[in-house]
Amino acid sequence: MTENDKLPAVPLADGIDRFIQRIGMSVAWVYVLLVLVIMLQVILRKGFSSGLIMLEELQWHLYATGVMFGLSYAQTTNSHVRVDLFYSRLRARTKHLVEIIGILFLVLPFVGVVFLHSLDFVADAWRINEHSAAPSGLPWRWLIKSVIPVSFGLLGLAVISRLIRDTTLLLRGER
Repeated sequence: MTENDKLPAVPLADGIDRFIQRIGMSVAWVYVLLVLVIMLQVILRKGFSSGLIMLEELQWHLYATGVMFGLSYAQTTNSHVRVDLFYSRLRARTKHLVEIIGILFLVLPFVGVVFLHSLDFVADAWRINEHSAAPSGLPWRWLIKSVIPVSFGLLGLAVISRLIRDTTLLLRGER
């Protein structure tokens, strides 16, 4: 059971979270594909002494895609890593304030900077039709780079959802 299951309903935040979680669950299928690609690469390398650079790069891209989209999913399910030395002993009101301050002054600025700077990065990759430097590597490097702004956009949306939830609960005076 996630923390959001225990918190009182906040309809707007709940809707945003469900949307992001559906995307996260869909993208999680890349891990099945990743396992299959790894197995194929191992069989080719160990069984036939001929691994493929394209499969090696595909592994990196699939793993990166899962991790990048997993960030927003983890935020909505509150399953991200949290250093909880003092937080668990705080009152509910103080926890909401800590979350709101952390989101406004730490998380949102970070997400905003990464998102904004990734746009030019991705646009340049698309413009030059960037591809792998390896002769037999993947031809569409711009595709994996496009994951950065999309996944950070979703992370920003997930963080805004949490901000809405904590602000609403703080104003209501609820747990």
